[in-house]
Amino acid sequence: MNTALLLVDIQNDYFPNGRMPLERSLEASQKAQEVLQAYRAKQKPVIHIQHISTRPDATYFLPCTKGIEFHPNVAPLKNETVIKKHYPNSFKDTALLNHLIKRQINHLVICGMMSHLCIDATVRAAYDLGFSCTVVHDSCATRNLEFNNTLISAQSVHHAFMAALQPNYAAVVSTRELLQTVGSGHAHVSA
Repeated sequence: MNTALLLVDIQNDYFPNGRMPLERSLEASQKAQEVLQAYRAKQKPVIHIQHISTRPDATYFLPCTKGIEFHPNVAPLKNETVIKKHYPNSFKDTALLNHLIKRQINHLVICGMMSHLCIDATVRAAYDLGFSCTVVHDSCATRNLEFNNTLISAQSVHHAFMAALQPNYAAVVSTRELLQTVGSGHAHVSA
């Protein structure tokens, strides 16, 4: 199985002092950094997804702002792929699918922001396109949501979306569990 690490939208606007700070974004980025270091050490493919908003009413990820830059914890190296996107789904109108096919990658390990939106949309799209996925749950973050005048905590949102993804769409594992498989030479966790 050919695996790539997909880091989705780990960008400054999602951190404290950004335009859309998420709960536990810093902790999630530190976990993503651990995964990234392991993949770099094994010389496995790494793909950074960068969201740049093109909606006229957008309030974050605005072009030409500090907010769209990658957080320093996971900043790409020169030899790592960066794919820009404009929608929650990392495959929609991007070069991601062609990039993966060209490199014969069939499994994605996914970390990033926001659990309920871009992570969910990307994992489900990947599954529908025939990829197997592993989501590293503690390297993802989200925010509080509201429905019918009821506040839903970020932790509840995150847990609900992780629960909905497993087992059909992805194996959902912790950073520690993933690093044990990477260290043993298995770059994936079977779904």
